[in-house]
Amino acid sequence: MSVGPFERFAQAVGGNKGKWVTLAVWIVLAALLNILLPQANSQKDNTLSNFDASKPSVQAEMLAEEQFPSGSGIPALLTWYRQNGITDEDLAHIQKLSKELGASPVPHQQFVVPLDQMPLPALKQQLSEDGTTFVQTVLFDKTVESSELKLGLEAIVSKSEAIFGINPTEVKLGDANNIALRLTGPVGIAVDASGLFSSADVSLLIATVLLVLIFLLLIYRSPILALIPLIAVGFAYGATTPLLGWMAEQGWIAYDSQGLSIMTVLLFGAGTDYCLFLIARFRSELKEEGSKLTALKLAFSGSSGAIAMSGLTVVFSLLVLLLAQYGTIRRFSVPFSLSILIMMVASLTLVPALLGIFGRMSFYPFVPRTKAMQAERAKKKGKPAPVFTSKPAFGDRLGGSVVRKPWTITITALIVLVIGAGFATQVKYTFDTLSSFPADTQSREGFSLIADHFNPGELAPVQVLVQTEGKNADVKEKLAALPFVKVVSDAREGETDAALLSYEVQLADNPYSVAAMDRLPEIRSAAEQSLEEAGVSGAADKVWIAGQTAEQYDTRETTNRDARVIIPVIIVMIALLLLVYLRSVTAMAYLIITVLLSYFSALGLGWVLLHYGFGVDAIQGLIPLYSFVFIVALGEDYNIFMVSSIWKKSRAMPLAQAIKEGVSETSSVITSAGLILAGTFSVLATLPIQVLVQFGTVTAIGVLLDTFIVRPFLVPALTAIFGKRAFWPSKAGYEERVSQPDQA
Repeated sequence: MSVGPFERFAQAVGGNKGKWVTLAVWIVLAALLNILLPQANSQKDNTLSNFDASKPSVQAEMLAEEQFPSGSGIPALLTWYRQNGITDEDLAHIQKLSKELGASPVPHQQFVVPLDQMPLPALKQQLSEDGTTFVQTVLFDKTVESSELKLGLEAIVSKSEAIFGINPTEVKLGDANNIALRLTGPVGIAVDASGLFSSADVSLLIATVLLVLIFLLLIYRSPILALIPLIAVGFAYGATTPLLGWMAEQGWIAYDSQGLSIMTVLLFGAGTDYCLFLIARFRSELKEEGSKLTALKLAFSGSSGAIAMSGLTVVFSLLVLLLAQYGTIRRFSVPFSLSILIMMVASLTLVPALLGIFGRMSFYPFVPRTKAMQAERAKKKGKPAPVFTSKPAFGDRLGGSVVRKPWTITITALIVLVIGAGFATQVKYTFDTLSSFPADTQSREGFSLIADHFNPGELAPVQVLVQTEGKNADVKEKLAALPFVKVVSDAREGETDAALLSYEVQLADNPYSVAAMDRLPEIRSAAEQSLEEAGVSGAADKVWIAGQTAEQYDTRETTNRDARVIIPVIIVMIALLLLVYLRSVTAMAYLIITVLLSYFSALGLGWVLLHYGFGVDAIQGLIPLYSFVFIVALGEDYNIFMVSSIWKKSRAMPLAQAIKEGVSETSSVITSAGLILAGTFSVLATLPIQVLVQFGTVTAIGVLLDTFIVRPFLVPALTAIFGKRAFWPSKAGYEERVSQPDQA
């Protein structure tokens, strides 16, 4: 019998000598990479911009920094609160802190409002109407990382503690006897966001590893088998992180904490799946083959193509993210795709080597043996030979039901998915950064104090810049007349261009809300109208809007554009890959359609759970695109693995029988792989960061829908309905039996 390329490769990596050489190569490679190259964590940058210079908010910010440098820093809002009213003594201490900050600035401080130079009556006028709240502004250098900004805030807290005699950030808001301090504003938000992600990194890694280990132990009940995928993923992780660190050090790529966190989940979840595809096939072959090497060759030959195709589908889908204009999305591309590529290589080299080393003992204590081996083992123990029954397993019964009632199953599955997709039309979105934080976070509590006792727009005013060309334009009056504007500051003249004026506009809305973003076109229109009435030509090009709200407006517009570009490209690319692999237009079409339906259903059901179960008013605007990439790419993994099994079997048996056996053969491994993948994404839901909670929830639901509805029921049922047309235009599997009836 001739030996094919897959068998030769399996012999090379899993044979008597090859397995040890393969293991040694991975050990040496991982060791050298970690010794010679920097770790990914050491090169991450949480200050990376999400926009290039073409975005309106960036252009406005650059102009503001050039012409209004004293106001171009990023503000920290020190929000002071005493439940029964701030006292004169409190204000005297706040003035002392202001003087101290002016004389001895904290790290990266640019400017502090000189409250110490104001008389007490003037200071009291800045209190909230109920006298409980006071806001003190300190500007910081916006070019430094949040970890450096944290040092500045910590120094402020230290100075405050020395002045007040207590640490005011630890005072409960309900404490009437002491004044409380909450650090908010863009600086406080940035520091809190960084802290949440940094604290999540280690806990996320530990939780993911433990969850995968527990799932493997519960499903396969073998300690050795549970460790094999984790060893492979561990080596892949160990190779990926220094490579990412090196690439970032060279300036080729950039990434942040959020990207590394999601990469960890993706690597352990998807990586374990690829390992299980081979392991399950190996266990099945061990029940038929006495030689573990022969079983490994057959298992590798039967699964390696699907593993490679599945991995490449995910890799190419993730590389499409390079087309994004929004920085966070674009920066996901290389770390995610590189980790999956390395994991795919590990599952095709290191895992066969480990299986070759452990052999049947990989599954101890439930060692798979051939019938002859079981009989011989019973004979040695003096027991009667085992009786082998042909009772159908659950997978056989499942496959049989799909073949017998394909229309019933198809209609039922479609009803479930369509109902879920219907809820997707009800989803509400937000770009509010603060809504991602736990309620007791310093910056969120500080914002709540400002919103309750002042105007929420004070947290992050909108900066409107206008080029008047020296003409008398009533910009302030026009802006102040807008019903959603609370306060408009007096005009400030540019440092080198006196005709360039800047206005600080406080909105009545939360500046991070969708409602605030929707106000920006009206603000721009009012400013342009003022310039036009003053006789300024080309007014549309002489108004700039800067600030947090403007950045979020650009975020919404940019991510919407990215979704319009990336989603079609991924669909077309996956369709082409499926077409090349399956050589069937029909199969490609219904595989794409089913996974898209699964995505929309996951989005709808995710909204139901988050909104009605967790009380989420709106999900983060980036969630649909994030979830789409993972649900569609990973969902096709399972379809590819199952359909490839049906395709191969259909060459030797009627299609109905091939469907039945294909579903039976892949049902257990895909179910266990789906549970593990969904479980790893669910780990994100335990973190204190709502954007990851929402992303993990929606993606986990999508994986479960693929695992328990699309893969075991809908796809094989559609294959049965289409019959030989499922192979069109290819005639694979029908050439020798075109006249044979399909029967289970």
